[in-house]
Amino acid sequence: MRIVLDARKLHDFGIGTYIRNLIGGLGALDTTTDFILLTKPGDAGTALATAGANFRTIDEPAKPYSMREQWRIPLAAARARADLLHEPHYVLSPLTRCRTVVTIHDCIHLRLPEYLPSRAAYLYAHAMIRAAARKADCVLTVSEASKRDILHYTGVSPDKVTVVYNSVDARFAAAPAAATIERVQQRFQLDHPFVLYVGNIKPHKNLERLIAAFAAARPDGPEGLKLVVIGDETSNYPSVRQAVHRHRLDKHVRFFGFQPASTLVVFYRLAHAFVFPSLYEGFGLPPLEAMANETPVVTSNVSSLPEVAGDAALLVDPYDVASIADGIRRAVSDEPLRQELIRRGRERARRFSWTKAATETLAVYRRVLGAA
Repeated sequence: MRIVLDARKLHDFGIGTYIRNLIGGLGALDTTTDFILLTKPGDAGTALATAGANFRTIDEPAKPYSMREQWRIPLAAARARADLLHEPHYVLSPLTRCRTVVTIHDCIHLRLPEYLPSRAAYLYAHAMIRAAARKADCVLTVSEASKRDILHYTGVSPDKVTVVYNSVDARFAAAPAAATIERVQQRFQLDHPFVLYVGNIKPHKNLERLIAAFAAARPDGPEGLKLVVIGDETSNYPSVRQAVHRHRLDKHVRFFGFQPASTLVVFYRLAHAFVFPSLYEGFGLPPLEAMANETPVVTSNVSSLPEVAGDAALLVDPYDVASIADGIRRAVSDEPLRQELIRRGRERARRFSWTKAATETLAVYRRVLGAA
């Protein structure tokens, strides 16, 4: 069995986490299949870091979502004599001749088109997702909520879509050393209780309502409570900073931009609560990462987030500032509830496993090739 996995998005946030952990999981489970990873030039070492001896790489310079990939990826699969091509994002060229599996993580561009830059971007996303779902022999997705969206927007049979859950990256699963915690505390001057948000700053992440909710909840929380926002591209969304000024929170909201996993895990551990009021997620890894690090979680009651969080988080209406504020108040002030959320969250995070995800993905590969 020879399988080509497109790993060009290895360093992306969500999809990159998926690719890296899938490679590691497959490498631990399967030592006989010939796995070929399509990587950007220079990425071979990173891609093979957790892979087995039965993995090799091929440089692929075509950029994701480009016209060039429409013919180069099928050509690379043909030259490799692939039995199966796995595309871990929603683009699958109609020129592909071998069996195919595509992972569609979410349908955010179709559910929330108002956040796309143009009508053309919406039409592209709709066409690519629909074409990929219909072309593929199997569609993988990461939650039942995403599966419902895929069925709604593509019209494929439910039997064609298989849910395989994500999990927490191993870098977030172990407690950091005391020296590391002290170093991060000193570097960022974390000498106060804080509520944490981790993720990008795009509009659907709902940062403006989060800031308004924090303004309402802060007087009822511990003395000196702050909001810490970790996410890049803040400068691209000035309305977030404007919300801070509007609510007179300049001294109480701190933006730290992108942080590596070794630092981020300390923020999770030190936070009084983690708040993630996103309007839409295909899976939503940050709440699960927070749970794995024993932090009480407040998150949305929409899309996949209730499915991932279960009964281990406070679920709030992300469109209602008062609901988010109430969740923050309870998570930072009700100590018995905090301890219960920590206990439930720890147990919830253990239910998700990249080994299980890789096992189920490998079963899909074999099923597709067995059907051939």
